[in-house]
Parts: sequence; C-alpha cells; structure tokens
Amino acid sequence: MSTQQNPLSPTLRTTIARGRARARTDRKDLADVLGAARVCHLGVVVDGTVRVLPTVFGFDFNGPDRGGTLYLHGSVAARSLVDAPAADVCVTMTVVDGLVLARSAFNHSMNYRSAVILGRPRLVNDETERLRALDAIVDHVVEGRSAHLRPHSKKELAATVVLALPLHEASVKVREGDPVDDARDVEVGGVWAGVVPLQERAGPVRSAVDVDPAVAVPEHVRAIAGG
Repeated sequence: MSTQQNPLSPTLRTTIARGRARARTDRKDLADVLGAARVCHLGVVVDGTVRVLPTVFGFDFNGPDRGGTLYLHGSVAARSLVDAPAADVCVTMTVVDGLVLARSAFNHSMNYRSAVILGRPRLVNDETERLRALDAIVDHVVEGRSAHLRPHSKKELAATVVLALPLHEASVKVREGDPVDDARDVEVGGVWAGVVPLQERAGPVRSAVDVDPAVAVPEHVRAIAGG
C-alpha cells in the first residue's frame, strides 16, 4: 500500500480551519482511520434533499483514482448511489477511542480519529475492477473473507452498483489525551476528571443454525474473535 501520492487537505475544501491543532497532514493518518472504521456515512443530494446514509466500504491506496480509491456499493435501486456520480459527495468516518470527562460540561469531549473525503465519484463498470472492489469491501469487514466465498452470480452483479471515490481530497482530525479544563476549575478541585478508553471487542463466534457441524469456524473468523 502506498500512501505517499500527495499530502492530506490538498484543497481549500478540505483544509481544516476550526480545531486546526488536531489536523493531520500525513496520508498515513487517513489510512489509519480508514482501516479502523467499520462504517462510513455517505452524504449526497437526491431530488434537492440532502441524505446521509451509513454504509460499509472498501479502499485501495493503489487504486486507479487520484490519491487512491474509496469503494462504495449498494442496490441498483438506491437513488443515493445511482445519482451520486452527477455531483460531488461527502463521505465521513469516525473512530471513537475514549470518553473525555472534564470538570465542566462545556469541556467534555471525546478522543477520536475522523476523516472527511470530498469528490465526484464514478460508476465502476469495468468487470475486473468491480470484482476487486467488492472483494475489498468484504475484506474490510473481515480480513481475508472474500477468498472463502463462492463467486458472485450474474444476477447479484446486475443488482449491485459500485462507486469509486478518489481519496485525493481528504482531511483527518485526531483528538488525544486528557480533558482540557479551565485553570479555575482545576484550582477549586473536588470534581474528578479523566478519560474512559473505548475499544471495539468481538464476542464469541456463533455458527449459523444451518451450518453442518462438520464445518469448522475458519481461521480468519476465529482471528477477529481472539481465537
């Protein structure tokens, strides 16, 4: 994976003005957020109305688009995806790493990593790229999963739209560390402040009721559940 094509925030639209100290300029930070986030939110205008939709995604920093490629998919009946190539869209993702509890409500916050990607998506029509994109989306959910699945059927492919969004125009913000309390609140004391770390944790794997008992849980699935 290459993340060195260009710096983050290469345009005015993705140059962070508010909270500038939390901005990241290294594209490796974008890779970190994309790798850690399970879900992104796609913002698109449909019939004059803004819609923000949660969806899974895949990405390839060596993809054919400028700065690499973010892949989205869905039903061919989804207007949000079918209409998206006609205008710019906004995709965001956030990873919450901790609850930041301050001595005042005003100074409460969260430790987080977030990314915003802007651009004009394209419809992926090339069959080879479509298959590669769908594998990337599945593998982002569970690494290595696509290699264990049957091939897509023609009916499934016909029912699926795939969009590719360049990763060129993107920004990343990160908050880390303790609460930032007013000096007076610290001096007065008497109120606890600190951070509650948050982590995603997988539970025990459960096989579907219709799985043959002779079929073992594959290693790539057991790996995400800690064995």
